[in-house]
Amino acid sequence: MGKISVVGLGPSDLEQLPMGVYHLLKSGIPVYLRTKLHPVVSELEQEGFEFISFDTVYEKSGKFEEVYDSISAELIALAAKKDIIYAVPGHPMVAEKSVQLLLDNKQGIQIEIKGGKSFLDDLFQAVKIDPIEGFQLVDALDLKQDELEVGQHIIIMQVFNQYIASDVKLTLTEKYPDNHIVALVHAAGSKAEKIDWLPLVEIDRMEGVHNLTSMYVPPLAKDDQMKSFQTVQYYIDKITGENGDSWIKEQTHESLIPYLKEETKEFIEAVENEDDLNMVEELGDILMQILYHTNLGERSGYFSLEEVLETLNKKLRRRHPHVFDGVEAASIEEVEILWNKIKAEEMREKE
Repeated sequence: MGKISVVGLGPSDLEQLPMGVYHLLKSGIPVYLRTKLHPVVSELEQEGFEFISFDTVYEKSGKFEEVYDSISAELIALAAKKDIIYAVPGHPMVAEKSVQLLLDNKQGIQIEIKGGKSFLDDLFQAVKIDPIEGFQLVDALDLKQDELEVGQHIIIMQVFNQYIASDVKLTLTEKYPDNHIVALVHAAGSKAEKIDWLPLVEIDRMEGVHNLTSMYVPPLAKDDQMKSFQTVQYYIDKITGENGDSWIKEQTHESLIPYLKEETKEFIEAVENEDDLNMVEELGDILMQILYHTNLGERSGYFSLEEVLETLNKKLRRRHPHVFDGVEAASIEEVEILWNKIKAEEMREKE
């Protein structure tokens, strides 16, 4: 039984390829590339470099998950007979799903990570940021707005054509202003490096295919993070803090009850009047009252916002097995029966 040596081809051209990786690639051990669409490959070919690529797998399958499964399965089968080298762009441990699948293999094949250079160092240098300030690395093909921390530097990989850039724009504009200045970084660290700074709303005006393009999104200032729950928490903490609002610091859970009732009543009226704009404002007012109560709980030492969230999340997860666990409950009646059963179990546990 052989082993798989996994190496990284670096972020761009031959100058970025580590010497140890270069010598291993020239050692005569069969080399398999995830893709040959990488600048260093053409340079190595001029030196007589031979390889087998998995680009045909991409052409046959429309889903990346299937591609990575197929690649890892074929590599495992090959390594059962001989030693092989698997080469991927950048560093093997940075956003390489196929490598993670290899490491999780249950066939006992030895996987040895030989390193490489990630594109991240060159990208940090290109846009002149220090990652110690906090950053997120996310995939353009799996971008979720609820997981974005707008107060951090965000790097989005695989923004390689206009269609993907358009999807990224639609996701980001849910949290960032249209005129927020971002950067499209092409071939970071190479001789062909290019940086385009432009408003977020214009990022999908790119033409052609750009395999080495990533996007950098600078953080928003605190007072610009108006769509962030963390901003609400920050403001509430300041308002109720030592140097905050004197009125709220004198309130109790009991004294705040009339305000919660009033805001709830106003929201109900907005619903009955089909007043969407007022519904938005009144829901915000209700949330403000909830945060006043959780902050009061924290200051008194009885409970915290985190405990409220934990209790709610556990309840949501526990009461929806038909959503999360594959339990059959297709009709409203079946859901109601399931809910009653779960709530009865909860009651027994409390007793």
